[in-house]
Amino acid sequence: MATSGRRGGRAVIVDGAVELFGRVGYHGASTRDIAAAADVTVASIYYHFRSKQQILQAIMVEILSEVIQETRAAVLAAGADADEQLAALVRTWVLFHIRRQREALIGASEIRSLDEEGLVAIVALRDQQEALFRAVVDRGVADGTFTTPHPREAARAIINMSRSVVNWYRLDGPVAPEEMAATYADLALAMVR
Repeated sequence: MATSGRRGGRAVIVDGAVELFGRVGYHGASTRDIAAAADVTVASIYYHFRSKQQILQAIMVEILSEVIQETRAAVLAAGADADEQLAALVRTWVLFHIRRQREALIGASEIRSLDEEGLVAIVALRDQQEALFRAVVDRGVADGTFTTPHPREAARAIINMSRSVVNWYRLDGPVAPEEMAATYADLALAMVR
């Protein structure tokens, strides 16, 4: 159970919802269940959110906004070399999905639970993330670093391949997160060369 002393307001509710949605799914959780998981009253939830749907959207917007910010920063820090940009992008993408596994799983599995307004917002954020991958791959193709004849499909394949770690990676497994991220960066580079 989340403790309200750790963080306040919306954040504690989101934390409780993440824990609960991760265990029982969006449709398996009621607003009352979220309140119990967050150790707040139902009235507190309605003070911060209009509905359970709005909580789900807040989780997804937060996670996508955070990963977009981190991956953009990684690309900028990598310099101008397309190889280095793609490797940094993929390493950051994989590490994010390992570090924020529960939220990433919710983002991947509960997109079907979004209402139309939420779906539009989340798809727009996903498009921004895909555009970053595509821009790096396209830049590498344009300067001759990458030779793939299918840059758009390669970018999408790299995104999906790298995101898949949320489904099976375990922190207590034999491969450290940084090693896994480096392996996926190598795989991504092999795909576009």
